[in-house]
Amino acid sequence: MTKKESVDFVIETLEKLYPEPPIPLKHKDPYTLLIAVLLSAQSTDERVNTITPILFAKANNPHDMIKLSVDEIKEIIRPVGLSPMKSKGIYGLSHILIDKHNGKVPQNFEDLEALPAVGHKTASVVMSQAFNIPAFPVDTHIHRLMYRWNLSSGKNVIQTEKDAKRLFPKELWNKLHLQIIYYAREYSPARGWNLEKDIITKTIGRKSVIAKYYKDNNKN
Repeated sequence: MTKKESVDFVIETLEKLYPEPPIPLKHKDPYTLLIAVLLSAQSTDERVNTITPILFAKANNPHDMIKLSVDEIKEIIRPVGLSPMKSKGIYGLSHILIDKHNGKVPQNFEDLEALPAVGHKTASVVMSQAFNIPAFPVDTHIHRLMYRWNLSSGKNVIQTEKDAKRLFPKELWNKLHLQIIYYAREYSPARGWNLEKDIITKTIGRKSVIAKYYKDNNKN
């Protein structure tokens, strides 16, 4: 298969499996999405989705959030992990949104990435999912699959994002990054991976990855 044929195969397969992928994190607007994405760092969407209703019942906008103390926020979000850093980030960015952005989440990478605890991936998720501006957030799932599919070197997430944006049509980025995440969780996880069910990797996968899989599983 040529690279273009591989890319087309990925797009067609994902479109069949996930024609309308939902946004995994529960939210009602750009602010609540921003907070949910920030909380999801080194945590799971499921865990975040159990905590955000509790937090948002007390504060679902920056004006109410800064009425809470950092310690109060930390106590609520403790189960998602990294709560000392995340609570300071939530409190700090809520202040900045009020002081600099009229309480609104900015719709550009520069201002988003200037917010405390907001990195490029978080900003990319907000841009794509809150504002429908083309972005390609790369999480561990996408990083893993782009390597397994021989579409990126796996060197780092920056390179993976560049490769994804170069290979896939811009108008598909926002949908595609969600489709890949769902596929990764269901068919191509890091642990407990069954290559026989992973049609994309089995069809276009990196030869060394497939060889290692069979070697590790003592299969011919």
